[in-house]
Amino acid sequence: MKLFKTATLAAAVLMIAGASFAAPLKLKPASPQPSGLKSGLAVKYAYPQDVKSLSQARRALKSAKAGTPLKGLDYRDTASGEKALTSKQERHVAAAISGFVKFDSAGTYTIDFLTNDGLDAKIGGQEVGHFDGRQSCQETRAVQVEVPQAGWYPVDITYFQRVGSSCLLMRAGKGAPNWMPNKAFGYK
Repeated sequence: MKLFKTATLAAAVLMIAGASFAAPLKLKPASPQPSGLKSGLAVKYAYPQDVKSLSQARRALKSAKAGTPLKGLDYRDTASGEKALTSKQERHVAAAISGFVKFDSAGTYTIDFLTNDGLDAKIGGQEVGHFDGRQSCQETRAVQVEVPQAGWYPVDITYFQRVGSSCLLMRAGKGAPNWMPNKAFGYK
């Protein structure tokens, strides 16, 4: 009887664990596929008095102004005094980032980000990175996505940096994620 209860409990644990694995999010490619893109990503900045959450960043971004485009999403942890991304300051920065990312082949990819501080990242209409708070340069939860075809996928990111150092990096890969090269990004 004890063996039966143990086997039943083990089967229940496996069912619960299996249910927690969701199917990959299906990304929607840009349609039509863009051509003549500039390298990098477009960005608009706002500089609120303080920013501690994505909702505060979104409110501030209602009066955002275009900034120097990003080279991609490879902005490593800054040193004290260095500006956040391509903004005009190191702290109290909100950014609305847009453009496209190119996947060279169809398949299932794992995507994650490193961010300091908040991030809400969407690719192909799906949320692929999220952190609503303040932290040092740390990983977001990894997400599996289905890329149905090679090509360009729309990128829409809200980001904020409060105080201290800043970072924003994207990784993706079939299997373990790798740094996304800057050449994978484009904007109109």
